[in-house]
Amino acid sequence: MEKGLKEKLLESGREEEESLGKKLWSESKKLWIVAGPAIFTRFSTFGVTVISQAFIGHIGATELAAFALVQTVLLRFANGILLDQSGAY
Repeated sequence: MEKGLKEKLLESGREEEESLGKKLWSESKKLWIVAGPAIFTRFSTFGVTVISQAFIGHIGATELAAFALVQTVLLRFANGILLDQSGAY
């Protein structure tokens, strides 16, 4: 514990110093591996919702109102419960 404040907490196994650009590129790749699927999921879910509304709108006004009710009440309520449970301890 007495080694000092400048000691690295995580040893990477490499003694040479990497440049800032290489570190930034490495961390950016790791971030996109984690965040990429989440971004794709959000965009695709939004796209499916918009396309569904467009097709249901051609069927009739009552069907579109029913879809809007289900979308805003039930699905958002279910997502709220899922997000709440993901943060529970």
